Amino acid sequence: MLTKRKRMSVLLLVAALIVLTISGCGRSERTAGGTGLLNNDQFVFTASGEFRPFSYLNNDLTMSGFDIEVGKAIAKELGVKPVPKRMKMVGLVEGVKNGRADAAVASLTINDLRSKHVLFSTPYYYSGPQIFTRPDSPIQTTDDLQGKEIAVAKGTSYLDIAKRYTGNVKTYDSDITALQALADGRHDAVITDFITGRTSIQEGIEVAERQLIERSEQAVVVPMDNPVLLERINEALENLREDGTLKRISEEYFGEDITTKPEAAETE
Repeated sequence: MLTKRKRMSVLLLVAALIVLTISGCGRSERTAGGTGLLNNDQFVFTASGEFRPFSYLNNDLTMSGFDIEVGKAIAKELGVKPVPKRMKMVGLVEGVKNGRADAAVASLTINDLRSKHVLFSTPYYYSGPQIFTRPDSPIQTTDDLQGKEIAVAKGTSYLDIAKRYTGNVKTYDSDITALQALADGRHDAVITDFITGRTSIQEGIEVAERQLIERSEQAVVVPMDNPVLLERINEALENLREDGTLKRISEEYFGEDITTKPEAAETE
């Protein structure tokens, strides 16, 4: 005969199994036969708002930037309303995994570690990590980074790249604050996206370009269990490439097309 405590434990276990079953069925229906979206009439996508010019905050706390415009263009192709949602860079992948958004359109680099947890679309732009230093620094290449203090943004792939060269890595909430700290005399170098670095220089942050370390591909991130949405986003991106929308958005923000795969270049 079960004691009161054991009966309570059994009831709690049954309740938990029911919740899991209902949750599993709901997700299966969404990804198998539905639109793949959390809400059929919205495309909820995340970005950090801390990665100018890809995503940044306006005075009214809305977001603008290249990634935001790409997210809106994808939503238009899907025939739904775009809903940009701000999350910290370090939490973007987890936010998508946990169902807080349909996708992340947030300059996330395709890499093996992330691919274990989420799905990547086809690349929507091509970039690469680059070394930035103060103008009077002797640092030029990765060979000069051994043992130096390197600053990077939290939650980015640049953290792992920096660790190849030094054990002395400092992190910031955004690439812009890392670059400004470098210009103010802290750290020896920053590793960030070359476009972000160049844009910061144009906007008055006094740092200098050094070696382009490698090329990278940036893609939209969707949950691992949502191939339906991945297929729809890939179709949308293909249409946006073919009709020139991606190129137009890129030229608007950067004065050049970063959405076409570049020729192989000598890096590291």
